[in-house]
Amino acid sequence: MVPTTSDESSAPYGTGPQPASGRVSAGRPPARVRIHHLAAAKERGEHFAMLTAYDQYAAQIFDEAGIEVLLVGDSAANNVFGYETSLPVTVDDLLPLCRAVARSARRALVVADLPFGSYETSPAQGVESGVRFLKEGLAHAVKMEGGAFYADTVRAMVQAGIPVMAHIGFTPQSEHALGGYRVQGRGDDAARLIEDAKALEAAGAFCILMEMVPAETAAAVEAAVSVPTIGIGAGASTTGQVLVWQDMAGLRGGEGTRIAKFVKQYADLRGTLLDAARRYGDDVRSGAFPGPEHSF
Repeated sequence: MVPTTSDESSAPYGTGPQPASGRVSAGRPPARVRIHHLAAAKERGEHFAMLTAYDQYAAQIFDEAGIEVLLVGDSAANNVFGYETSLPVTVDDLLPLCRAVARSARRALVVADLPFGSYETSPAQGVESGVRFLKEGLAHAVKMEGGAFYADTVRAMVQAGIPVMAHIGFTPQSEHALGGYRVQGRGDDAARLIEDAKALEAAGAFCILMEMVPAETAAAVEAAVSVPTIGIGAGASTTGQVLVWQDMAGLRGGEGTRIAKFVKQYADLRGTLLDAARRYGDDVRSGAFPGPEHSF
């Protein structure tokens, strides 16, 4: 739940009347979800939801549904652009998607991913990329993969006025260095993730996202930091949860497609669209469409 008044100072996260649908009250402007609302959620033991979004309609629908955070992820690479991994996507690829989402979401916090190659060279490069996403992409914050090694980059970005969500655990941009899609933070490696999270929090990250991390390790990280955490394949102890929307809604699929263990599908959009497209094609070929009612 988020505030339904535009006076954010008097309506912290989770307070005020909120319709069950997640929509704001009629006639009242929606309050924008801010990073301090996410922090307040953790303080109160509440949870918030995050979904990826890459276009106008998805952003509008998820915003209306009450999803608190929308991520314009580098996962657009393999969910929009048709690449096998997230590595090829660029800042210039993501900026138009980010603008579309930011212009369409009236209340959700919009976070943009820093893609591979846009921050690794130096803190200055990270600041430059972050500025572009806030200035040109209209994002409210950015997400950056990497552990304690990137603390100086996070610090420089935060000092420049760029809110940073840190991403640890399995980091898809490092899949080749990690040896593929593998769970991180098992056994003795849990201590490393905790130290990464602490270092990133100390550098100014407002949130820590953990991907493909054992639930026990994620719970330890959640307890070790004061900022909220978000999980994807990281158990139920995190403050927030995130999924790629095409996975959540059952759009991605088809023969040979493997769905990750941590994904719960809430719809079968692929099946719905497949059926609609087949019926449309059949109607066109048979002459049933367009009918008189569709003609001028």
